[in-house]
Amino acid sequence: MICELCEGQTVKKRVKKQHWLYGKLYIIENVEAEVCSECGERYFHATTLDEIDRILEAEHEVKEHIDVEVVSL
Repeated sequence: MICELCEGQTVKKRVKKQHWLYGKLYIIENVEAEVCSECGERYFHATTLDEIDRILEAEHEVKEHIDVEVVSL
């Protein structure tokens, strides 16, 4: 796949993804993405994003909880 931002070549990788659902922030590990080898832009297939939503809407195991600060600029 060619990156839309810099026209670099992407490669398949497993990454962490920040994902908002119903006003709640989740960090999902081991998500397949196409990652640009030049600029680092990440692309997720729609089926992957649908699968994340499906998992989060069902009862799911929580690996850990973290505190996150929200700061205004």
